[in-house]
Amino acid sequence: MDSQGIGGVIFRLRRERGLTQRQLAERLHVTDKAVSKWERGMGCPDVSLLTALSQALGADLTALLSGRLPPEEPSGGTMKRAKYYVCPVCGGITMTTGQGTLSCCGRTLEALTPRKAAEEEKLSVERVEDEWYVTSSHPMTKDHHIALLAFAAGDRVQIIRQYPEWDLSVRIPARGRGTLLWYCTQHGLFYQYL
Repeated sequence: MDSQGIGGVIFRLRRERGLTQRQLAERLHVTDKAVSKWERGMGCPDVSLLTALSQALGADLTALLSGRLPPEEPSGGTMKRAKYYVCPVCGGITMTTGQGTLSCCGRTLEALTPRKAAEEEKLSVERVEDEWYVTSSHPMTKDHHIALLAFAAGDRVQIIRQYPEWDLSVRIPARGRGTLLWYCTQHGLFYQYL
């Protein structure tokens, strides 16, 4: 383990939280000298303290142990560049617009890589007044269905959760052009432009 890197992360996160070494030490039931030792890279916290330390500092345990925090640069992206995650255990769907590490059910989630839909894979979309009317003949069985439908345009994303017992028939407000995304439980994340 990189004790210098870990110490630097502890120092930085403690300062960001506005904690003194003594306050952090009290939360962990250790001495302030122990915290000082960690921050100077003269040793590392005991394994039994890592969970409490990461909670006290509001840090991801992986980042803490790696001794590196991601850069603090704003992404400056639009909602069209949002990232989508699906938990392999509970099927929970999460979206981020920034650089984050997400976990669910005790597992670190990987961002889904959207794939441009081939002509035969595209959803049927027609404009009805001021809405996009989206339908599909995609199977909607327990083991194979579209679980997520999202429309990303500029400054907003509308996410619609789908369930196996439903036919895919959705109306989305047409706010100009954007990207229609959907997640198939067997084949992954797809997109098409509207």
